Amino acid sequence: MKFLEYTPLERLNDFFSHLNLGGRTINGCLEAYSCKHTGSDKKLSLSLENEILDYLGKSSDTDSSSPAEFLLTRSSRKTLIYLVLTLYHLYPDYDFSAVNAHQFFTEESWDSFKQMFDTYMFEASKEWTETNEGSSLLEALYKALDEVVRLAECEVYSYIPDSDADPFLERGAVWSFNFFFYNRKLKRVVSFRLSCESNLVADGLCYEEDGEIFDGMDI
Repeated sequence: MKFLEYTPLERLNDFFSHLNLGGRTINGCLEAYSCKHTGSDKKLSLSLENEILDYLGKSSDTDSSSPAEFLLTRSSRKTLIYLVLTLYHLYPDYDFSAVNAHQFFTEESWDSFKQMFDTYMFEASKEWTETNEGSSLLEALYKALDEVVRLAECEVYSYIPDSDADPFLERGAVWSFNFFFYNRKLKRVVSFRLSCESNLVADGLCYEEDGEIFDGMDI
C-alpha cells in the first residue's frame, strides 16, 4: 500500500485537525492509498489470506448465516485484505486479525455515511460554513473524495469495532468512527477516521460516573 498525496484532502485535514468546539475536540484525517503492494505488504497479505482460508476450512458449510459466507469468493477476500492492510498502515503498532476485523466491517452507502456525518458533525459543519464563505463541509468532502476515488464507482465500508478491538479510542473519547472508500478499478482506497474527545477529561477534570458532564452535548 502506497500513501498518495492529494491537495483536496490536505485542506480538509487542516480543518479536521484538533477542531476545538468548546467542551470537546474533534480530530480527523483523510488518507489515500494505492492498493499496490510495497515493502512488507506482500508477506502480510499472504499471512492474512492464509488466516482467512484457515478460518473458512474450520467453518461449518451448513451455516448460511456465518460471516464466512462473505469470504467465500476471492474478490471478497481481496477486498478485506486491502482494508486490513490500510488499517495496518494507519496504526502500525496494532496487530489486526483479518477474521476479527471482518466482523466489524459493514458495507455502507453514501446515504448512510451522509446520515452519520450530518448527525455527528453538525457543529463542525457550522464552523466550516462560517469560515469558508457559507460553503458546505459535506459538499467539500464529497468533491475531494470524488476527485481521488470517483465515489460513484466506490464501495463504502465502516469499521466500528468493540472497545476491546478499537485502537482509535483514547482516554476521554466520546465517539470514533472509520470509513473506507474503495475503488476496485483504480485500486485505490481512502480512509476517513474521526474521533471526538472531551476537553474536560483531557484537562484532568473530575466528573460523575452518571455522565452528567455530557448533558446537553451533541453526541
